[in-house]
Amino acid sequence: MSNCEQFLRKAITLHVDECETTYIKKKITTIRITDSEIAEIKQNYDQGVGIRLITEKKILSAFSTNIEEKDLVERALQTKSFLQPKTFWKSLPHPSQASKIEKTYDKKLEEITGKEAIEIANVMIDSALHQKINRISGSLNIVSENFEIANTNGVNFSDKATYIAGTINTDSDCGSIPVSGIGAMSCRTRDSFSPSQVGTESREMCVNSINLQSCESDTYSIIFEPYAIGEMLAFVFASNFNLKTYSEKRSCFADKLGKEIAVEQFSLTDNPHHPDGIGSKSFDDEGVPTKTRHLVKEGVFSNIYSDSFYAFKEGLETTGNASRMGIPMGRTAEPIPIPTPHNLTIENGSMERDEMISNTRKGLLVGRLWYTYSVNPERGDFSCTARSGVRIIENGNIVNAGKPVRIIHSLPMLLQNISGIGKDSRNVLQWSALPCVTPSVKADGIRATSIQ
Repeated sequence: MSNCEQFLRKAITLHVDECETTYIKKKITTIRITDSEIAEIKQNYDQGVGIRLITEKKILSAFSTNIEEKDLVERALQTKSFLQPKTFWKSLPHPSQASKIEKTYDKKLEEITGKEAIEIANVMIDSALHQKINRISGSLNIVSENFEIANTNGVNFSDKATYIAGTINTDSDCGSIPVSGIGAMSCRTRDSFSPSQVGTESREMCVNSINLQSCESDTYSIIFEPYAIGEMLAFVFASNFNLKTYSEKRSCFADKLGKEIAVEQFSLTDNPHHPDGIGSKSFDDEGVPTKTRHLVKEGVFSNIYSDSFYAFKEGLETTGNASRMGIPMGRTAEPIPIPTPHNLTIENGSMERDEMISNTRKGLLVGRLWYTYSVNPERGDFSCTARSGVRIIENGNIVNAGKPVRIIHSLPMLLQNISGIGKDSRNVLQWSALPCVTPSVKADGIRATSIQ
């Protein structure tokens, strides 16, 4: 008997209309780096079971970390009298075939020892060392999981998955003001993860930022490198393509489905089949097979994403974007999913990074953003701060590292003024944020305000 079956049987005996059960068993290895050395290593073993019941179109739920809990279904049913029916509800998914995706599970990561994880973390640290760097901090997270989902309509899927993500922050007090750098990498297999690259990128960003020059408050062409544009994808772009946000007219692209919202060379997809993608999965967290979908195709707003609940509410069908997101990565057994993209992906362009720089007369190269959030979501206005990894570009050349600037801009305007898309795509995963895959992106006409 699977971990889900006992709860499905109980629901049937209690004459529930529909029942969905999710189960997760997870191993999480976390290494915390402080003051240029490993400060902590811990391994957690978690498991949980969640149930979602639909009876008389009322949606009930319960969760437990004890998979042997006998009265979980009864506990959910106790809330029935307090809930209103969702008259738009149709049905939990029915069985269908899911595709196989490459590079989403690695036995080496599932069986990794604490000693092996420490060796990876030490390579990250050693690669970041430099005489001008005072402090190194960061983390390494390795996750392996077994996920199951089943429902009373016959859906029965299971998935084994692994994840690895490392981040190194470096700080230097050698110049006129303190500066920092970051290196980060996330993927699904050990062979794809380069701990030395994580440390090296952080070291280079930090050391190259020493002795900063003030940036004038002015209008620039800005080249956002993958780690920076990834933050914008997660915290500014994503919600505008959510069916819930769109139908409530809180998207800055409300009523623009099928219309041009970006330059022709810009395409944005949700790609759940990207090899090594942190959000890659063959079925979503309701048991619906996933598909790659264009949200923006050659500049045209082409699609939105949703789970079953919000799709039924609008008289539509799910796009297979139900999610039960786990921290730091992977899934959970939370009983109620939410709609999210799997891997929000800007499709590669044709330009080299150096080509984008050489074509820039007055600009900034931004490697990292902080404090990125929507200011006026309906208009698409957002704010972010470039505090480190800023380079000043004049007449096609990087002339100096730049002091922090604040950027307040509009997403619709940014998309209409993209002048270059790189071919340097990589996974980007901000803490507790959506997985993204993106190259560098250059946009013109952006106002940056000097902070220092």
